[in-house]
Amino acid sequence: MKKILITGGAGYIGSHTAVQLVQSGFEPIIIDDLSNSEEKVLDRLEEILGKRLTFYKGDCSDRALLDQIASEHEIAGVIHFAAFKAVGESTIQPLKYYQNNIGSLLTILEFMKARQIKDLVFSSSCTVYGQPDVLPVTEQTPRQEAESPYGNTKKICEDIMVDLVKSKAGIRVISLRYFNPVGAHPSGKIGELPIGTPANLVPFVTQTAAGIREKLTVFGDDYDTVDGSCVRDYIHVMDLADAHVKALAYLGEQKDDFYDVFNVGTGNGNTVLEVINTFEKVNGVKVNFQIGERRPGDIVKIWANTSKINSVLDWHPSYSLEDSMRDSWNWQKNL
Repeated sequence: MKKILITGGAGYIGSHTAVQLVQSGFEPIIIDDLSNSEEKVLDRLEEILGKRLTFYKGDCSDRALLDQIASEHEIAGVIHFAAFKAVGESTIQPLKYYQNNIGSLLTILEFMKARQIKDLVFSSSCTVYGQPDVLPVTEQTPRQEAESPYGNTKKICEDIMVDLVKSKAGIRVISLRYFNPVGAHPSGKIGELPIGTPANLVPFVTQTAAGIREKLTVFGDDYDTVDGSCVRDYIHVMDLADAHVKALAYLGEQKDDFYDVFNVGTGNGNTVLEVINTFEKVNGVKVNFQIGERRPGDIVKIWANTSKINSVLDWHPSYSLEDSMRDSWNWQKNL
């Protein structure tokens, strides 16, 4: 079984990807500083998988810790999730985002080069497209000036990896440009677990429905969309996890010094209000929401053209928005 180091592996997307890796014959090695996750996620992963995953508590910017892990395990590849990801917070604390998101990638790449670990799957984001002129976006859509420091860190990280591959470092990289991950494991044992106030829509919806939050604010209803609220491409986290496994397998077939990028979305856009309505309809629960002011850094609408990942990686989403809302609510109720 190939051992795959997952940075941020106790987090939302990382934990679901760990499940998919095990079920696909890989052995995940998780490193996480638990700054935006909880250690009990590992207990839940054990319930799902029937075995305890190897876990190191620490920062993936800690080169000594990475070297310790590599001395104890033969690492075949890395999936790099660990990053700060709140768009709004990044506009208030840009230096925190540049230091963490870019610094950790540099450490990971230096570590991989020194240890001759070839394969890296990187968590990028559709934020690199900014507000695109043409929809849906393809991988050839020009990257725009970032709307937030968070988005800019993803652009810079992509550029760093491209330059490293050009330098003939022996690295093979796939950047997955995520759209909007939602949903939870169908067991309800793991899901999105934001620390403090959620920065993403769906945890706010579920917490409001559960009475944890008094109400949800929809940031603007005067955009140029079907109902005035922003449009995003909401992808179930299990489909997203599957894309990482397929990307790893594809990297293993490539020659050294390889770089490619794939959109990971459904190919459909839904407004914020459509998401709320779908949640209410699927689960039979009302969500107390109000319309607020526009939020700084938000783009109006974006969704993916997924034809490249469909054809090259033979990846296709199998969960609907209804599935996502049902699984998200089951997770919230289990909490």
